[in-house]
Amino acid sequence: METIRTDFEKGLILGLLIAQGHVGGDGKQAQITLKMHVRHERLLRWLQDRIPFSRLYGPYHHGGRHYFQLMIRGPALRSELIPLLRALPWEQIDDHSYGRLQAMVERYGLAPDSVSRGSST
Repeated sequence: METIRTDFEKGLILGLLIAQGHVGGDGKQAQITLKMHVRHERLLRWLQDRIPFSRLYGPYHHGGRHYFQLMIRGPALRSELIPLLRALPWEQIDDHSYGRLQAMVERYGLAPDSVSRGSST
């Protein structure tokens, strides 16, 4: 498993989340979901390899759609992705999606102090 190292990788992940990501939760736990057509399987597997503990589901075929779904929650979100995203200029790029990230962080207690506590569980 590789980790996110380069500025290119960080920028690519941020761009994908801004354009395609769903930021929210199920009422019990926070999650970021990236749902993409099956033709993007290699990209999704590349992301899964760089975001430890993320999970790739699918392929799904229904309603004329064919897609995979990358789920990032729990330790993958708390200790891997949220710290990375907080260090990037997301707020300067897209107010709407950044606002959704902030709302999720507040709703699910993922502020910096709770991120460090949560990473040990």
